[in-house]
Amino acid sequence: MASDNFVDYVKIHCTSGNGGAGSTHFRREKYITKGGPDGGDGGRGGHIIVRGNKQLWTLLHLKFKKHIKAGHGGHGSGNLQTGGQGQDQYIDVPLGTIARDLETGEELFEITEEGEERILQPGGRGGLGNNQFKSPTNQTPRFAQPGEESKEGWKILELKVLADVGLVGFPNAGKSTLLSVVSAAKPEIANYPFTTLRPNLGIVNYRDYRSFIMADIPGIIEGASQGKGLGLRFLRHIERNSLLLFMVPCDSDDIHKEYKILLNELKQYNPELMHKDRILAITKSDMIDDELMAALKKDLPKIPYIFISSVAQQGLTELKDMIWERLNND
Repeated sequence: MASDNFVDYVKIHCTSGNGGAGSTHFRREKYITKGGPDGGDGGRGGHIIVRGNKQLWTLLHLKFKKHIKAGHGGHGSGNLQTGGQGQDQYIDVPLGTIARDLETGEELFEITEEGEERILQPGGRGGLGNNQFKSPTNQTPRFAQPGEESKEGWKILELKVLADVGLVGFPNAGKSTLLSVVSAAKPEIANYPFTTLRPNLGIVNYRDYRSFIMADIPGIIEGASQGKGLGLRFLRHIERNSLLLFMVPCDSDDIHKEYKILLNELKQYNPELMHKDRILAITKSDMIDDELMAALKKDLPKIPYIFISSVAQQGLTELKDMIWERLNND
């Protein structure tokens, strides 16, 4: 997936359809001059419906489609005929998409399954025909309901990447390099901060034709939970990962401190992230010898850890074994 084509946030204006008006009609036939009311109901207006599509990975197809309108319901007619239903408009989205109301910020729903359908903007209800209002005391009602008007408003669609493993680290921790080595993904890699501006996904092949999905999340900096750097825009992607792989380079001034800063940013953003399983990978370990590695081990966080080098292909098989075991540890 080309990074320029990754769109994870769109605003769209949704207008559902008007409901059709009910009919005020009376039965009139050759030998029945004063038949009772037989006005049919109006049809409902079209809904705007969000539908999950596992073939999609981005909201790019909605980037330039800002206004979505559904069809109006048909009016009722005589002989108890109900008006036609307004045409629904479907919006296909990737799994992991959240819908919000722009004005209130309220989360409306989340799409997590293939083919799952949720109404984003309901169509207006059709009005009742005069047949619905007949009673013993009013056998010839000469009124019917108008259709309910359409609803409109701005909505937000926001994608949270669905991946098994999320890579967490400061810029230049080696996340993109790892993803490029263990999968077929081709993220942009360079020796300067914030090379990764959008999440990259890669399928990591494992033993016996098994696989898992790894997501390279743009680098976190201290203060990201308050919006610094790339800030809140990408922290949300971590919420969807089953396992968090923290990555700290071996030449960091203080590996333990760097890990705690990263962990604190996640906690400030969403305390629920503290319940996710975690592994620490100390990267670029081809730069150090066994003696220095042993010294570093004395002050590492009390979580599972491994020394790796993506460039030298060191420790990657063992890392995949650790990830697989924890992903499938019931």
